[in-house]
Amino acid sequence: MPLAQNIEKNRKYVKYYGLFLMGLVIICFAMFLCKIFYIQITDVESIRKDYISKNYRKAKLSAARGNLFASDGSILATTVMRYDVYLDFKSMRDSLYSKNIDALSDSLSKMLDKPSSYFKVKFEQEKKKKNQYYSLIRGLDYDQYARIKQFPIFNKGKNKGGFIVERTFKREFASSQIGSGTIGVDDGEHHSGLEYAFRDYLRGKDGERLEQRISNSQWKPIDYWQEKNPEDGQDVFTTLDLRIQDIAHSALEKQLKAFKAHHGSVLVIETKTGKVRAMVNLAADPSGEFKDSYNYAIKDATEPGSTFKSVSLLAAMDDGFIDANSTVNVGGGNWEYYGQPILDGHGGGTYDISDVLAKSSNVGTAKIITKHYGDNPEIFYNHLRRWKMFEKLDIELPGISKPYILTPKDKKWTKGALASLSFGYASRFNMLQLATFYNGIANGGEMLKPIFIEKRMKDGQVLYEAKKQVLVDKMASKEAIEQITSALTKAVEKGTAKSIFTPNLKMAGKTGTARFEYWKAGPMKYQASFIGFYPSDNPQYTCYVLINQPDTSLGFYGALVAAPVFKEIAGKTFLKQPMNIEKQLVSAGPKKIQVVTRQTPKLNFSSGVMPNLVGFIGRDAIPQIENKGFRVSFQGTGKIVKQFPEAGTPILKKQKVYLELSQ
Repeated sequence: MPLAQNIEKNRKYVKYYGLFLMGLVIICFAMFLCKIFYIQITDVESIRKDYISKNYRKAKLSAARGNLFASDGSILATTVMRYDVYLDFKSMRDSLYSKNIDALSDSLSKMLDKPSSYFKVKFEQEKKKKNQYYSLIRGLDYDQYARIKQFPIFNKGKNKGGFIVERTFKREFASSQIGSGTIGVDDGEHHSGLEYAFRDYLRGKDGERLEQRISNSQWKPIDYWQEKNPEDGQDVFTTLDLRIQDIAHSALEKQLKAFKAHHGSVLVIETKTGKVRAMVNLAADPSGEFKDSYNYAIKDATEPGSTFKSVSLLAAMDDGFIDANSTVNVGGGNWEYYGQPILDGHGGGTYDISDVLAKSSNVGTAKIITKHYGDNPEIFYNHLRRWKMFEKLDIELPGISKPYILTPKDKKWTKGALASLSFGYASRFNMLQLATFYNGIANGGEMLKPIFIEKRMKDGQVLYEAKKQVLVDKMASKEAIEQITSALTKAVEKGTAKSIFTPNLKMAGKTGTARFEYWKAGPMKYQASFIGFYPSDNPQYTCYVLINQPDTSLGFYGALVAAPVFKEIAGKTFLKQPMNIEKQLVSAGPKKIQVVTRQTPKLNFSSGVMPNLVGFIGRDAIPQIENKGFRVSFQGTGKIVKQFPEAGTPILKKQKVYLELSQ
């Protein structure tokens, strides 16, 4: 072919090829313009759904739950931080990896007790797959986390070393004196006890972060704090006093074992404030050990038996029907009222009113109440309404039972029901309800709401501090309150509870022995109880002890089974208080007792660095740290054995301090 023809042919080829490329560019540009136009007229939410949500998502960042404390600052439940480690082999620099993989494998081998070859082989496999979210280890504590992040490669962080850390939280109980039934749980599926009651304060507010899909089942965080930081929960200080709690727990457990009982409970309320200082619930498990797994004190409503007689007699005293000079003839201790047989377990005769209570006379109580209220029981019931005995107590804890009292409006009502009610049947109450009534007597007639929160704190600041809440400002006349207090004191000194009398401490109270499920065939079941306050001439505490189903062959009366628990609690919580040392100082004369007052050591924050906290008692150090505006997370109850940040570390504003205390 001639040269001219070849040139012409090549020229046409180049021309057509160029036109083709130009057409292709024009088509691509047109498609680009169309795409822009499509995006402009298409709903943004649809685009986000179609394109963004397939590869990105917002995930929850859990807030750290606040700590739960006893009133003295001893920790009951705390949130312990744990760390999960993931590796991004795509971000991990190749040169860094090849140079340090042997050293990293050796370090992990020593820490995790596996051959270094295991880690090297595994890492080589994941490196080839370019795994961006390989789970290395979970559940590290802070010391382990601080150690592993210093290993070769990992010490370069996320962007160069592919080291990804996730925080997780674990809830732990730190006290053996208060069990799971009282502390409770709030994990989404289960809720009970103090943890659930104070959930709105403890749980904080969760945050959010953005995550990227790296496989069908894996999502990697892009930036841990990208969207919204979580807000940690508040610290809640309960009213429970661990010293009193421990005393009550020990005394109750010992008696439950001695009488082979099914379960038992103790409540201790501070008289002048209504603060619940101890709440113990123990039940036998299959092994025979007594555990705190259910809150009988507030959830179970039972017929109280003779402890209700104080309620009945106070009503008659307040109405002026009876006083200290009144008497009642109980006959031989056997009486019938409208078909209702009423028996006393002891002799008869004529009793004054204090004897009716002291000797726990069913006949005497029933005769007084039916005589004065039999034709118009509503007057008697109005006293119960005024004392909130028809109402469910409005407390912070969940699951409290509602009281029940048989009234003339019920189908089961008969004239004889009023007699039964007067000495503790035809009604059901939980322990807290009756303890609140008795605490009102102890408090001179001012009935207070039982409270369980001492205070709430956040970042060292007090957000709420408890104050007493009055339910009834005047339960009865001053004379009536004094008369019932005197009668309850006599019940301990000369009556059914005289076995616990001690000249060292004036106590007032009432025994109770109630048969339950008496309508069922089979062995008789009893619950023994004692409720009262001490010292009776200046009450400080009200205490209610109830022991359910003691072995009847060993004994079942309240005076024998329940009252000794009350005496032990009263003696150990009151007689050994420091305030009595002050009384000794006054009366000691020339031979004064020398009292050494322990001074709280002061921490020095003035240098701007974290002081050395190791060796300090937690209850001394923690309030000082919080008062400086720092947040504190700790576990244990004794001396500080570990701290973070370490001593000498510069302190940042609103620094969070982690402490480990000896148990």
